[in-house]
Amino acid sequence: MSDQINDSRRNFLSKAAIAGSITIAPGVFLHQTAQAKSDDQAVSSNTRWGMLIDTDKCSKGCTDCVDACNNEHSLTGFDRPTTDAQYIRKVSLVEKQTGHEISLPMMCQHCETAPCVDVCPTGASFKREDGLALVDKHICIGCRYCMMACPYKARSFVHEEIKNQTLSAPRGKGTVESCTMCVHRIDKDGIPACVEACTEENHNAMIFGDLNDPNSTISQELKKHGGKQIRADLRLNTGVRYQGL
Repeated sequence: MSDQINDSRRNFLSKAAIAGSITIAPGVFLHQTAQAKSDDQAVSSNTRWGMLIDTDKCSKGCTDCVDACNNEHSLTGFDRPTTDAQYIRKVSLVEKQTGHEISLPMMCQHCETAPCVDVCPTGASFKREDGLALVDKHICIGCRYCMMACPYKARSFVHEEIKNQTLSAPRGKGTVESCTMCVHRIDKDGIPACVEACTEENHNAMIFGDLNDPNSTISQELKKHGGKQIRADLRLNTGVRYQGL
């Protein structure tokens, strides 16, 4: 009986989303992102995409990763420099006793056990087989439960009409959004824009790769030097790890 109630609730909320004010780039179907990398290669749990960030190499005043993310996803607009949406933000951690300060980028941690997915009433927040936590904006009703559930404050709500958005990274008024780890790039065998920018500027503070592949650069680096999760006590098994904490 409970399953029937849940199914009915989801169907009702999905119809409410369609009837609402959600505006997404025409011709873009986000659910397709969950199904395949390409026409002949399906998303598989054999891969677990992740990121390793070395805080010792991350400068306090550097915003290259943030700027690259904003440009990639068209997070500037509305006739003003920035919007409320921010997929990556730079935060500072200060050790109270010594005053030692660490700067690091904070984004969606792409948790294996994702709180955002657990609380979503429509299934709009979902996790791909390869570990990426995403939002299907076609069925997102903007309830913002996922924003409240996320312990990393990684999600934003789109309040206004989107102008000049890109088809590769569609956004929608009335929906929730967050870092996708540049899924549109990954599905074309690319790397996230933030990692690319950090590497091009020779900071080399960010490594992207397959956590399930013991021979990948990220796995080798984690094996040699380790990496910590933010709020490891929550046991979410995040896809983003940090060194130097």
